[in-house]
Amino acid sequence: MSSVESIMSGVRESGYRWKSCQEKARRSLALVAFGLASWVQAETLTLDKALQLAGEGHPRLQAGVAQWRAAGAATRTARAFPNPEAGALAGTQTTRIPGNAAGSVYSFSLTQPLDFGPTRSSRIEIADRNLEGSYAALDLVRNEVLSDVRRAFFEALRRQSELELLLESFRLVEDLRQRIQVRVGVGEAGRLELVRTDAELATARATANAARLDLTSAIARLRAATGVVQEEEIHVQGTFEAAEAVEPLAEIRQRVLEKHPSLRQARAEVARARAKVRHERSLRIPTPSLRAEIDRPPDTPTYRFGLSLPLPLWDRRSGPIAEATAQLNQAEALLKYQEIQIHSALVGAYGRFQSAGEQLTAFEQGIVREAEEALKASELAFQLGERGILEVLDAQRILRTVRLQFLIARYDRQLALVDINELKATAPAADAVTGAPSETRK
Repeated sequence: MSSVESIMSGVRESGYRWKSCQEKARRSLALVAFGLASWVQAETLTLDKALQLAGEGHPRLQAGVAQWRAAGAATRTARAFPNPEAGALAGTQTTRIPGNAAGSVYSFSLTQPLDFGPTRSSRIEIADRNLEGSYAALDLVRNEVLSDVRRAFFEALRRQSELELLLESFRLVEDLRQRIQVRVGVGEAGRLELVRTDAELATARATANAARLDLTSAIARLRAATGVVQEEEIHVQGTFEAAEAVEPLAEIRQRVLEKHPSLRQARAEVARARAKVRHERSLRIPTPSLRAEIDRPPDTPTYRFGLSLPLPLWDRRSGPIAEATAQLNQAEALLKYQEIQIHSALVGAYGRFQSAGEQLTAFEQGIVREAEEALKASELAFQLGERGILEVLDAQRILRTVRLQFLIARYDRQLALVDINELKATAPAADAVTGAPSETRK
């Protein structure tokens, strides 16, 4: 009698464990369904809309436009002529010698500095080169901001696609578990296979939860990239761009070295530094000033006209000239360094684009299809009793891994293409920048 009771107790305990596993599976599926429902209800954000939001209100773009306007104001300052200086004096004249007149005395003066020659032209050239550099700086900021938006968008799209794949894998494991549960109930399969499936289901759930966290982080980076505070949830909508032909590396290199905004800005800085050297040297030439004076004593007024000229006896501006020359050398060195950096980034992005393209070709030509066929074959063999549940679970993991690797390869190629377009300064939706000068939209 005691042996029968122990057997019945073991059966009840197994039943309790069985119900516990069922309850855990239902909770897992409910959590996934809840997460999917909240994700579907989020606001849809496309790439074009994200680029438009960044172009209209990103703080970096607004700061760049303000810098351009300040540089434009500086050119007006450089072209302005100096104001004349007026003076007036009043006093009283007394006499000691008979016959002289006594009374009030007034004196008026007017001084006009003469702004001409190399000093004025070099000062204007400095302002013009600074304005040219601000054009390039605004192009650079806009190119970086819009490229960052594209990177963040495609990263969010990748994480979202990963979550979709993992949720699909979770549903496949759940469906397999239900079929195994039926087979265990009718005695066609052992309980060990159900335990293995429950473990695989728990792994799929943990992987899906991790992917959801990665998606949340990617969405947060996308919010920061657009530069706009958004309270509502975001669901990105779009696809990775289709493969497009990329020009040979030599052609892209030539274009990048000629037109990249950072190089244009560095060249403008070199030109500004050269103008600064000429300006400092021109300041060694004294700047004359015209002077006119009128004295009004009580008897006879006097009128005087003349020219004043500072004498450069002690200060020959050797210090400022040496400082400007050193800044010119620094600007030229930074230009060469920038060219090396841009060339290195271009070669790296081009190589990553080609490598990702080769990986995609391998996936598209058979790896994904072979993994799908392997899963179908293992499921058919399991239904016929020729294979165990481990073979099916392994085939599902392989297919999931292959699809994720395929997605990563597409993302890597898209990211490399974004980098190439950024180096080519062909970021899309450039005209979306509000308040930008028309010259920067060429």
